[in-house]
Amino acid sequence: MRVHVLLAAGLLLVAQSQQPPAQQPPAQQPPAQPPANQGQPQGQRPVIRSGINFVSVDVIVTDKKTGDVVLDMKQDDFDVREDKKPQKVETFDVVNIEELAATKPAPPRAITSTFDEENEARKPDVRLFVILLDDYHVRRGSDLFVRKPLVDFVTNQLAPQDMVAIMYPLTPNAGLTFTRNHDSLIEAINHFEGRKGQYEPRNEFEERYAYYPATTVERIRDDVTMGALTGAAVRLGGMRDGRKSIIFVSEGFTATLPPQLADPVAAMPGINNPARTRPGQDVTDPRAQSQAFFNTADLQGRLRDVYDTANRNNTSIYAVDPRGLTSFEYDINQGVSLTTDRTNLNATMDTLRVLADNTDGRAIVNRNDLASGMKQIMRDASGYYLLGYTSSAAPTDGKYHTIDVRSKRPGVEVRARKGYWAYTTEDVARATSTAKAGPPPAVASALNTIVEPAREHAARFWTGTDRADSGQTRVTFVWEALAPKEAARSMSNVATRVQLTATAPDGRPVFRGRIPEGALPDAPATPAAADAASVVLPAASVTFAAPPGQLELKIVVENDRGQVIDSTVQSLTLPDYGQTQVSFGTPRVYRARTAREAMLIRNNADAMPTASREFSRGERMIVRVDAYGAGGGRPDVTAKLLNRAGQSMADVPITAAEGKPFLIDFPLASLAAGEYVIELDAKTASGTGQQMIGFKVGS
Repeated sequence: MRVHVLLAAGLLLVAQSQQPPAQQPPAQQPPAQPPANQGQPQGQRPVIRSGINFVSVDVIVTDKKTGDVVLDMKQDDFDVREDKKPQKVETFDVVNIEELAATKPAPPRAITSTFDEENEARKPDVRLFVILLDDYHVRRGSDLFVRKPLVDFVTNQLAPQDMVAIMYPLTPNAGLTFTRNHDSLIEAINHFEGRKGQYEPRNEFEERYAYYPATTVERIRDDVTMGALTGAAVRLGGMRDGRKSIIFVSEGFTATLPPQLADPVAAMPGINNPARTRPGQDVTDPRAQSQAFFNTADLQGRLRDVYDTANRNNTSIYAVDPRGLTSFEYDINQGVSLTTDRTNLNATMDTLRVLADNTDGRAIVNRNDLASGMKQIMRDASGYYLLGYTSSAAPTDGKYHTIDVRSKRPGVEVRARKGYWAYTTEDVARATSTAKAGPPPAVASALNTIVEPAREHAARFWTGTDRADSGQTRVTFVWEALAPKEAARSMSNVATRVQLTATAPDGRPVFRGRIPEGALPDAPATPAAADAASVVLPAASVTFAAPPGQLELKIVVENDRGQVIDSTVQSLTLPDYGQTQVSFGTPRVYRARTAREAMLIRNNADAMPTASREFSRGERMIVRVDAYGAGGGRPDVTAKLLNRAGQSMADVPITAAEGKPFLIDFPLASLAAGEYVIELDAKTASGTGQQMIGFKVGS
């Protein structure tokens, strides 16, 4: 069962509270109610009604004997109670994805770009899955056991229109890509390798804590995996409304390691651990037992954070335990007592059940027949009911309120979450208050370009366009390496080269090459701690021509050893400058720290622009921009400085030399720290055009 609390303003306070505003459903009048015992035709999008204290509930009904989803129930077949008080079901809808998919015989579109991913995910017949392969909490051997059920799920259960992403605990959200290519999914599954209890570092992140105590390392691994679950739920919630599923392949979480495994140094098992010499001994120290109690309570709190986020994003977690039917958690040679072994085995399974039970998922644990459980995942995602009622208690107390959904029909099982957390009066006031007006859309869009890449990325990128010969568009691609978090320790993993492939919509390559070409450059020397901020990081650019229209850029970042350290895919539309009355090329922005640098940039039309939009007050920002009019004419261009609210602050001098791009040389010393926009306006007798440049000034 899925619970939503909705307000009159049309905000999904529970299910969508973490969604960007652009993805919120618009406020709408309550729809006309269907006659009793009737819902929407199966396969149509459900209508979500809004209103103060209106609660929407997802309900899955299955046959007790066969486990098949039952989709012929009527509104009067359900009995809904909140805090044991009967509630009147006001809206009733049936969602049947398989029936809707059957009406579309054409093969689904392949996912080749982020545009495809976002567009296809919104279609009502598409089911979204994330398979999280938790290598931190799966032992070697168990990974082999779970591969076949997962491969069978991909091969036999997924429909052609379904979209799936595979991730590991360390997979960043930005690297989470969805696909319909079953072969690539199967290949990823077959490379899954469990590492539970193995602490040898395999990347720079793990090297930082490899020599911490094993208990600390396990806590870090727990946090990383829970962060991956939370991130996956938020990512799925941002793609669309409706049910989404995370298939969580894991053996669960352990609150406290047995003393025999709590080594002082995780990467050195058994060294200086006296408990290793006392196999089979239980914990008898009252302080240790008290600590174990608090560890368990803390783990439950962190699990609650995970399933609360999943619920807000309408995402179910299906926990798949690859151990199958098992009696032991630890190997006999690890010396853990039978009592502790049984306790921890049950505790790990309970963590999987907690995540599944509280998100409308299923815990496929303690069973060898994983395949039947995987089939149930697909059935749950294929058909369910949406029931809606207005809470008779109208709670705004911030407390937990139970929900009990029952069926009046015998022989069926109703799956229903146990309740929801009501919002406080302050929450309601904030949600229903009139939002403060933001900047104009064009200004907001320009300010969005200031955002720096996440620290997990190895480089920042900029792509600009201007007019080329023969009706084509010139594309300029710039990349700049980002300093690692531990730049003062090592620069060995910094970006030194980028492989760029630009393809047209028909798959034809427009450009393919390494930037820069030739031998791999050396990484910058590791600076002293005091000089880490002054190190010069690699950067390079390339220019090529392409026909106007859609273009996809596949970007692969390498370090000085040729290893891939980052990758991404970007889509852009190349303008046809010959078909517009007035237009701008993409402004090229340069950074000058000294008067000499400014002079060199002004005198070199081929100088490489910067991809960053953050400057200090001691620098100068130089801008080159081309403007085009109809028939090859040159428009008049003016510029002015705006604050982040879009209000004009001052005119900006602009140089217009004949036959050259327009030039702005703008000192930043007079500006206070903050975010600004330069507005460019072009005008001819036949029309006008506008371009915005967002930038940020630091101290």
